[in-house]
Amino acid sequence: MSTPAPAATSLKIALAQLNPIVGDLAGNEQKLLDARETAAARGADLIVFPELFLTGYPPEDLVLKPAFHTATRARLEALAARMGEGPAVLVGTVWPENGAIYNAVALLDGGTVSAVRFKVDLPNYGVFDEKRVFTAGELPSPIAFRGVRLGVPICEDIWKDEVTECLAECGAEILIVPNGSPFDWKKPDVRMNVAVARVTETGLPLAYVNQVGGQDELVFDGASFVLDADRSLAVQLPAWEEHVALTEWTKVDGGWQCKQSSVHRLTEGDAAAYHACVLGLRDYVDKNRFPGVVLGLSGGIDSALVAAMAVDALGAERVHAIMMPYRYTSNQSVADAASCAEALGIRFETVPIEPAVKGFSEALAPLFAGKQPDIAEENIQSRARGVIVMAISNKFGAMVLTTGNKSEMSVGYATLYGDMNGGFNPVKDLYKQEVYRLARWRNAHVPKGALGPAGIVIPESIITRPPTAELRENQTDQDSLPPYDVLDDILACLVEKEMPVGDVIARGHDPDVVRKVERLLYLAEYKRRQAAPGVKISSRNFGRDRRYPITNRFRE
Repeated sequence: MSTPAPAATSLKIALAQLNPIVGDLAGNEQKLLDARETAAARGADLIVFPELFLTGYPPEDLVLKPAFHTATRARLEALAARMGEGPAVLVGTVWPENGAIYNAVALLDGGTVSAVRFKVDLPNYGVFDEKRVFTAGELPSPIAFRGVRLGVPICEDIWKDEVTECLAECGAEILIVPNGSPFDWKKPDVRMNVAVARVTETGLPLAYVNQVGGQDELVFDGASFVLDADRSLAVQLPAWEEHVALTEWTKVDGGWQCKQSSVHRLTEGDAAAYHACVLGLRDYVDKNRFPGVVLGLSGGIDSALVAAMAVDALGAERVHAIMMPYRYTSNQSVADAASCAEALGIRFETVPIEPAVKGFSEALAPLFAGKQPDIAEENIQSRARGVIVMAISNKFGAMVLTTGNKSEMSVGYATLYGDMNGGFNPVKDLYKQEVYRLARWRNAHVPKGALGPAGIVIPESIITRPPTAELRENQTDQDSLPPYDVLDDILACLVEKEMPVGDVIARGHDPDVVRKVERLLYLAEYKRRQAAPGVKISSRNFGRDRRYPITNRFRE
């Protein structure tokens, strides 16, 4: 019979807040090895990685591919064989066993996979669909590690008390929580409140290790932390960047305490949203190996903010802006676009669309004979611009950025195969008023890690002039839409809160306006299904969170 390990009185745990790539088993393994080497140099006993780090998170239906989960387990076992001297590794991975597939964490120690634990509470709401691809694990027991009993609930397992309560009752001494927790405006506070609740209930300290980086529409802020058993914040890692931190633990009066260390101040509000959009854009472009981006720079607020985000994410040399004027394009728009491009230091060229619009109009003239000009002719302008930016993309390889905001996409104020053309949209989940706020914020701040210049990068005239698509003479957005402060409030009620129409009207909105917005919201679903992916920063974005039927006759 083996002799139990003597009780430990000190422990050094490294927290590896890193940015994996889904499906890049070799690349993620190398990140793990590099971080472990750093941790070893600092004397760590254990290094902890985020949820499903080896595979990247979320792997979605890759999990259902036998070749993928077979390759993952084989790589993990080969990796374990290399874990002799030095820190043990606690890493998230896909784990196939007896015909089931689990979201798991594995402890690699002494050259073997010495322990495996499975996620119990599989989230199946919002952006999560884990019950579809994983089997839920049984309530776990702690992992015995060098004289310490570690409880390892995985991400969602701490959002209710069942798993942590079981671990505490089974003798866990420290809770270590690997996470793949996406960012939204309110998530940091909610996340901390959940962790505090589990610490309060169990009386155990908790180390929360979250990944950082963008994965398709999701963006992860990192912001890993440690709470002591008295709920005090012992360690706070920075948001929006990779970081390996060493935490030092001592057993005091029968319980474990983490030594107070660096507590980084986290960005909040508009600053956090801006960081999220930039990181999501950078990782989408870089992880998909695009050389750069191209966008239409119209002189309007949306494209100006997207251009600023692109420069901050990628650097000016990887951003190409195209001004595509027509007869309705004002001199002010042309001047503002040029000023914005100059302030950002990006390549800027002008491609007039008059010849293209004329060619389409002449081709369609026999078919449109006897009909008054209307939105069909207006949309030719937008679609001509879409053809131009896509042609530039095809010729030079840069990805097209599309620039429509959430207010416009909510009510269909966008042209399919025109201004909706593009591969990615960093402002897709920002309402119009949020676009203005972030533009003002960027003019006053240079985000940490940004590659763009300081100072005014979005000319004040772009921020102050009335928004317009300039598809006809003297057009403004308010010709077709309510004022944006009214529209955005109605949309937030209908989209984020799912409020009944009567309750929205009771907030003081005109009943006809509310019903019109509700109608447009339903009708525009088919457009949103064809829109480019974009950074999710709200609690209810279009696409992953809100999935309404296109064919739908329900109205309140």
